[in-house]
Amino acid sequence: MRKFQIPTIPPTTSKSIRFPNDVIENVEKTIQGKNCTFTAFVVEAVKYVLENVDI
Repeated sequence: MRKFQIPTIPPTTSKSIRFPNDVIENVEKTIQGKNCTFTAFVVEAVKYVLENVDI
């Protein structure tokens, strides 16, 4: 299993998704002061899960 890393901003395509407010707050606290957007963090988190999920 690879280590989760906070990513830099990648090229993106716009998608709309709703998050619970507490999740948004926790992500924003985690990326505060880093060169990372909310979207980039979520994309990296999804990639991480997809690489490590047992289907």
